[in-house]
Amino acid sequence: MPLRPIDLAREHGLSTQAVRNYEEAGILPPAGRSPSGYRHYGERHAAALRAFLALVPGHGHREAAAILCAVNSGALERALRLLDEGHARLAEDRRTLAAARTALAHLPDDPPPAAADRPTHIGPLAHRLGLRPATLREWERAGLVAPSRDARTGYRVYTPAQVRELRLAEQLRRGGHGLAATAEILHRLRDAGGPEAVRPTLTAWQARLTARGRALLSGAAALHACLDLMERPATGDHPDGL
Repeated sequence: MPLRPIDLAREHGLSTQAVRNYEEAGILPPAGRSPSGYRHYGERHAAALRAFLALVPGHGHREAAAILCAVNSGALERALRLLDEGHARLAEDRRTLAAARTALAHLPDDPPPAAADRPTHIGPLAHRLGLRPATLREWERAGLVAPSRDARTGYRVYTPAQVRELRLAEQLRRGGHGLAATAEILHRLRDAGGPEAVRPTLTAWQARLTARGRALLSGAAALHACLDLMERPATGDHPDGL
């Protein structure tokens, strides 16, 4: 039985224009046309729309669109590769979260208040962390820290908060984590307001990763159903346009 644009739209609370836009973007297969020129869709179009909307929460609109466009153009291997990349990104985010938790658990205690109140220069800081000054300069270029400069000498000056961030960075780097992942964790730390404040952020981050993992599963299931339907011979008086 043919379906009208409004039939597809109503199922998902969309406008008929959105359905037409998805078809024009290649997210839906080309629609059939009645003798009077009206679009008519079929179950394959409905399945493609369900798959796309199920993929969006886990992969994002752009990637979900690319997956359906690949499917509709017959590039199944590309579609599967895009799915794999979405799962790989989630796995990397999980590793980054685990690294943040481990590093925070092993972060040394703060120095005594008198020492904590004093800024420090790159030489003494490198010695304290067991690093070379060149390493700290490399981390600065990678965006891990942005020390100020002494107005008189031009030397780098690190605040107590930056010293603590660099201790965390040293833990992460020792654990084999790259500069980009380390910078991401430090960014989250700054947004949260410090090591203790970041712990609820990490809990929320974990919840988002769990939701994203569930969304990836839902999207894959909907896409599997779509592919299964598309592999069947088209039947009925109104082909689905495949």
